[in-house]
Amino acid sequence: MKKTILESYYKFAESDTTGKREVLAGFVSYFTIVYIIVVNSMILSEAGIPLNGAIFATILISAVGCIFIGLYANVPIILVPGMGINAMFAYTMVQGMGLSWQSALAAVFVSGLIFVAIAFSRFLNVINTSIPHSLKEAISIGLGLFLLFLGLEKGGLITAGSSTLLQVGDFGSTEVIATILTMILAFVLFIRNVPGNFLLTIIAGTAIAWFCGTIKLADIAFSVPEVSEYKEVFFALTFVEINRLEFWIAVFSMTMVLVFENIGLVHGHVNSVGKPERYKKAFQATGISILLSGIFGSSPPVATVETAAGIAAGGRTGFTSVVTGILFLFSFLFVPVIKVIPNSSIAPILIIIGILMLSNIKHLDFGDFSESIPAIMIIVMIPYTLSIPDGMAAGFILYPILKIAAGKANQVSKPMYFIALLFLAYFVIGVIS
Repeated sequence: MKKTILESYYKFAESDTTGKREVLAGFVSYFTIVYIIVVNSMILSEAGIPLNGAIFATILISAVGCIFIGLYANVPIILVPGMGINAMFAYTMVQGMGLSWQSALAAVFVSGLIFVAIAFSRFLNVINTSIPHSLKEAISIGLGLFLLFLGLEKGGLITAGSSTLLQVGDFGSTEVIATILTMILAFVLFIRNVPGNFLLTIIAGTAIAWFCGTIKLADIAFSVPEVSEYKEVFFALTFVEINRLEFWIAVFSMTMVLVFENIGLVHGHVNSVGKPERYKKAFQATGISILLSGIFGSSPPVATVETAAGIAAGGRTGFTSVVTGILFLFSFLFVPVIKVIPNSSIAPILIIIGILMLSNIKHLDFGDFSESIPAIMIIVMIPYTLSIPDGMAAGFILYPILKIAAGKANQVSKPMYFIALLFLAYFVIGVIS
């Protein structure tokens, strides 16, 4: 029987799959991750990016990222803007460091250039082996705690109190009631592992908010949005702040987070489908997508953990990702609906993702204080300082110091000493200025 072009390219039989199964897996991946359009757009809007533009950018980079990695690397990995990374973009780089969102996009672009250079060179292995496992895990855990905090704040469960302290929110307000009801539903759907539970949470949460009177659905106009609404964001990156120290700290910190997070995610996904030889191409595709995100106007994509849903549904080749990417393109039809989704629907998802990222704490070695103390400092300092690079700096500076104090200086790589010195210089310059 004559093979189709798809069968010839993706070799479904060799991967023990079929075209039909790949399409189904692509749909499962899409409905598992489509919530990112809402969540990422709202976080980007808090950085000052126009909401319409943020929605367009999120959809476009998700579509292009998924299609590209499916064609180039032939793996069923879903590339969408990463949770935690988007928070770093909005709350640390823009609100914390004072960069404009246009300059922050330029920093993303430069991070993408560095990521691509690493992905296409031998430095990928050098960096992967030079940074201690405990610090890699700590970054992910710290980001999780940061997201958990943001979810509680966005849902109104905690608010700013006197003397910069936090306090319990107004549990009598309709907004908080809507958040609590949605959060309970989200936990139930998640624990029961209901397919597309995040998407269902957003839909049900929006209905709950409408019932509580916090939003109005009557103003939704079902129309295809004008592409002109995206022109404010597309290619809006600017390098006017390239001479600021904060710009390069942002580049350095984002590159570190992106490299380490994706090394773990991509490695895990390609191994789960039995294709470890496709790791390098998948990592390269991720880097190119990060580079494009700065141009498209979005925070960077990652090889999201929700990829596992498509793999569990039978996805074994890149055609799964291509199908998911095409479905993202159809999401443009639903932009008017996306814009009315309230914070009470998004907050529970941030909380759950934060909790999931916190679970990595079980991988830390608490028997060796020279490993655990720097890791714990990263974990607590990221949310307490509301700054991912400040939190990372605390752990990366402490690590070589404590290893030397413990008589284990030989366990610290030369690149690790160099990175620690960079973070120390960042602190010193910050104090002087």
